[in-house]
Amino acid sequence: MGFDSIWHWLLLLVIVLVVFGTGKLSKIGPDLGNAVRGFKKALREDDDEGKAAKGDGSASDERLKADPPASAQATQSQRDSSDAK
Repeated sequence: MGFDSIWHWLLLLVIVLVVFGTGKLSKIGPDLGNAVRGFKKALREDDDEGKAAKGDGSASDERLKADPPASAQATQSQRDSSDAK
């Protein structure tokens, strides 16, 4: 027999109330909310730091990744000049 009966849930609720008391249970909600807010704030700060770090040199990095190496450009221009002759 599992926890599908209402009597099991009521017995569990009574045990939790006896062990923790109503004072501690009433503080759980706000404490949990503050913990979730702090977690979200930390995630946002990490994202902001990551974006700031990327923003410092990412434009030059992207340009370097998109451009072919300089030696390939020189070879291509040499081929173009020899084809024209």
